Amino acid sequence: MGIGEKEIVDTSSPERNMISIRPAFENDIEALCSLDLIAQRENERREFIRQEVISGNCFIAVKDEKVIGYGVLNYTFFHLGNIDMLYIHCDHRRSGAGAALLTAMESLCQTPKLFATTNLSNLPMQSLLAKSGYVLSGVIHNLDEDDPEIVYFKRLR
Repeated sequence: MGIGEKEIVDTSSPERNMISIRPAFENDIEALCSLDLIAQRENERREFIRQEVISGNCFIAVKDEKVIGYGVLNYTFFHLGNIDMLYIHCDHRRSGAGAALLTAMESLCQTPKLFATTNLSNLPMQSLLAKSGYVLSGVIHNLDEDDPEIVYFKRLR
């Protein structure tokens, strides 16, 4: 395994489901856009994915040699670590892929503070963040109509 790659064992199932995390490469862009339902509809999301992959900020979860999710770690939130996106294909949610991506990005974060946001309506992401030691840090209104953005924080060092 190379730098930035982590291998995680999902012990929640009888067989050993291996989820590996690695940096995304340009040849992964199409697979990422294909698994992301929003990217299938919106050019803006496809461009976001392309830019984050090219910039080296995108990491992917792979299971059985198939891309099943991705996460974006950047420093655009007050120059602090920020998980700008965490997306797992619907067939692979609650399989440990989100937690594996989160753990990998935490280990790669270059700042002692890491932030993540999610919509108030996204209860699974809120649960994942809480289980991973993130604490509520604030609320941002008016980004998405009638669905405030919840800000979470984790001190890494």
